[in-house]
Order: sequence, then structure tokens, then C-alpha cells
Amino acid sequence: MSDVTPFPSHVKSVDDLRGPAGRLEAVLNTGRLDAFGKNDARYSALVAHPHPPSGGTMHNKVVYHAAKAFNSFGLPVLRFNFRGTGLSEGVHDNGYGEVDDVRAAVDWLVAAYGLPVLFAGFSFGANVGLRACCGDARVKGLVGLGLPLRSVGREYGYRFLPACGSVPKLFVSGDHDLFCPQGVLESVLVEAAEPKRIAWVDGADHFFAGTDQSPGSKLGVMGGVMRAWLSDEFAL
Repeated sequence: MSDVTPFPSHVKSVDDLRGPAGRLEAVLNTGRLDAFGKNDARYSALVAHPHPPSGGTMHNKVVYHAAKAFNSFGLPVLRFNFRGTGLSEGVHDNGYGEVDDVRAAVDWLVAAYGLPVLFAGFSFGANVGLRACCGDARVKGLVGLGLPLRSVGREYGYRFLPACGSVPKLFVSGDHDLFCPQGVLESVLVEAAEPKRIAWVDGADHFFAGTDQSPGSKLGVMGGVMRAWLSDEFAL
């Protein structure tokens, strides 16, 4: 790390992120900057949002807290809207074209920083992002938040998990997640190679909100799990 006193990071719009369907609306948290406006981070980070037709955007609370966990280590963090969401061009493609949107975002980060990428996605964004990033040598860490197995009218498959190889993987879900039954998810994640960590947040639903028995947001707990894993696996 630099011995120059760092300045706070800031968030700015990204105007040149383009996928196959056109421009993708995005924001970048620049990470920790030194007195010369440089970032001495060893990784950049990407966060993908939940199901667009259900209201998912890059401003989702889980996405924001995941980005906040990455940024707590000074990493530059990119969030973007999938095609057809917000100001992003194109139309929703049921998780097919969105894989290419994630790949375009990885390309942008690598071109901008020349650093290995850490990925996190929430729900739909986790499934799509893992499909895009597994096997990509530029992506060195994978986080699946609220990894969905089923939802209204949708089923999610994970036969691709072996392709993720030995990249460190973290899976975090609420123990009251209706879209991600604990026993079923654990049986699915058997296919994922080590190293992997599965963390269940007590009293949390799919959105890491509290339950009647355990009220109050669990987003801080989720973020803490991410920070501990990042520190352990990447010595941040």
C-alpha cells in the first residue's frame, strides 16, 4: 500500500460501457485514491443486480452493500444495469444476452485498470454473472449472494459450476430464503470445486431483510461475511 494519505473515493457515471445490445448504464466507485489521483488496489470489482422485470437495478440495496464491501478495501467497483434496464439499451433477454453484458463489463474493467477482477452478483445477477465469469482467467474471485434455485416461473441451473475451477468462491444466503432452500442449495454446491465457503445469515430472507422472528436488516451481516472472506482469501 502507498504511504501517501489516501483521499476518499467517489462515484462517477461511466459513459463508454457497451455490450452487444448497446450502451449499458453504469457507475464506478473509483476506490481509494492517493494524492496524485491514483489507485493502488491489486484488484477491481464488479457487481451484478437482480432480475430486471422484477424491479432489479444496480441501485438495489444488496448490490449497493456488496459494492460497499469491496470498496471498504479501496477497490474500484463497477455496477451496471443489464440491457433494457434503466438507461441501458436493448431489451431483457431472460438471462441469455445478459451473460454477454457481464462479459462486456469485465472487459471494461480490465481495459480501465489492467487488474484481476473480483465478481459478486445478487440473485439473477449471481446466476448470470457466474455463468459469464466461470472459466475466465481474468476473474480471480466469485461471490454468489442469494443464489436462486427457483422463482416464480423461473428455474436456475448450475451445471456449469465445475467450470469455475479452483477460483475462490463465496456463497451467502439467508436461512429463510424462499428461492434458495438450504438443503437443496448445499446439494447443488457440492459440484463447485474448493476453495468455497457457504455462509447462511440467520433470520434473513432472500433480500437479507429480517423475518418476523428476527426483525431488522441483515445487510450489515452479509457485508461482514464478504469482508471477512475477502480479507482471508486475498489478503486485502
